[in-house]
Amino acid sequence: MLGLAIALDGAPGISALACDTDGIDGTEDAAGAIVVEDTLERARQLGLDHAEHLRKNNASPFFAALGDLVVTGPTRTNVNDFRVILINGAPAS
Repeated sequence: MLGLAIALDGAPGISALACDTDGIDGTEDAAGAIVVEDTLERARQLGLDHAEHLRKNNASPFFAALGDLVVTGPTRTNVNDFRVILINGAPAS
């Protein structure tokens, strides 16, 4: 998700969610994270270096600092990983 946030770089109208349906991502307590238009801007305001967090494969603390981790607790099911990108553009005319 951090790589996506960097690639989008605040693109208007685009949000994303990545979660693991079992409620945890690997050894982390979080199921995943969200990315919204202002993710990187809020990170900059907090002094977070997104490139360094990505380089160190350390996205969980990055998203935790933003309040953008998704924490559900164990669901006792593991259907699959869930990814969604919402593109909220202008309505077609």
